[in-house]
Amino acid sequence: MKDRYDAIIIGAGIIGAATAFELAKAGHRTLNIDKLPAAGYGPTSHSCAIIRVHYSTLDGTTLAYEGYFYWKDWARYLGAADELGLAKFVDCGCMVMQTEMNGQLAKHCALADELGIPYERWSPERIVDRLPIFDLNRFWPPKRMDDAAFGQPTGGGVTGAVYFPTAGYISDPQLATHNLQRAAEAHGGEFLFRRSVTDILKADGRVVGVRLDDGREIAAPVVVNVAGPHSAIVNRMAGADGDMRIGTRALRQEVVHVPSPQGFDFESQGLVISDSDIACYSRPETGNHILVGSEDPECDPREWVDPDDYVTDFTEQWTHQAHRYGQRVPDLGIPNRMRGVVSLYDVSDDWIPIYDKSCVPGFYMAIGTSGNQFKNAPVAGKMMAALIDHCEGGRDHDTDPLRFQLEHIGREVDVGFYSRRREVNPESSFSVLG
Repeated sequence: MKDRYDAIIIGAGIIGAATAFELAKAGHRTLNIDKLPAAGYGPTSHSCAIIRVHYSTLDGTTLAYEGYFYWKDWARYLGAADELGLAKFVDCGCMVMQTEMNGQLAKHCALADELGIPYERWSPERIVDRLPIFDLNRFWPPKRMDDAAFGQPTGGGVTGAVYFPTAGYISDPQLATHNLQRAAEAHGGEFLFRRSVTDILKADGRVVGVRLDDGREIAAPVVVNVAGPHSAIVNRMAGADGDMRIGTRALRQEVVHVPSPQGFDFESQGLVISDSDIACYSRPETGNHILVGSEDPECDPREWVDPDDYVTDFTEQWTHQAHRYGQRVPDLGIPNRMRGVVSLYDVSDDWIPIYDKSCVPGFYMAIGTSGNQFKNAPVAGKMMAALIDHCEGGRDHDTDPLRFQLEHIGREVDVGFYSRRREVNPESSFSVLG
């Protein structure tokens, strides 16, 4: 291992690995440091890894649509072999229910029209033809099981859905991260596991490297915080939180795995689904299971935690979530044995990520990304590499924001949208939907 690098990246999750790949491709000597034993071993490995293009803002939708094309041609993007094989993108599409909560998707369709994103409007009959296991009664607003009205239809039915064909999911998110590790290594990138950063080293007010938990010091003029749920801790360590208007916190989440109803093969016939009427999203899972996550309705308490000290067992939230999905799928078999994952999101104040420099020269951040940014990892990595070059080349991103060209959809984004100094964005869903 070298004693000096061009850039040290704290974290080896999906976005940390993608940032390393893009920097290494550009000729920078990179080192990812992660306290876990392998790339993508933390929250990334528990990600639902959904690839979708519907977001609540134009900028979010633009980045997501660009990201789709990287996953669609994953092997070409990587340009490197992996002895473990390549992650599979299951290109099944995404159906989003039209509900009161999402304004019947009028805004989402308008954004799709502006960007040329294809979609189809599905009638209730089309939904049931595709998913005969569904009950389209309306249950809004979402409730928990201890509510006396839980499970009782509230009148009328779901009026329809919008189907986005440019969507799907990654079957193995940890493998996708390992793919990016191997691609970065093919360009000289290095990875150091089972080591923690205990200090950000500075001289004359600028980053000059890091100190590890074993006492070693490693020099680099650039340090990138991609530490996921630990991002706020790393920012404080660097003294980089002084001018931030948007913060990040670790949020505990549970994701349910339940078997598909008997007689229906959800693994091959299902698709990614967002259903705000019951505040659940779902996708097919290996073994003909259905993965069910919460869309963070008001009835679900948010559990902000210390990322180094939180309950990793399932709680009653699992049961509420499973039964809420059972409203839509009446024949859903809910087993006594809870299956799924418990993990953490790294959530910003408005659930929109921070891709930015900091007030400490040489210190950058790609944080607040959990829950809805896995899909954007390749383009986020490329954007972070461009941002670092922009700033290290003498430009002030705060006053002269990077304009980043998206190669697949031919549009440009103002990276200032993701600034640490922005005001809370009222257009956000303020949920995992982004």
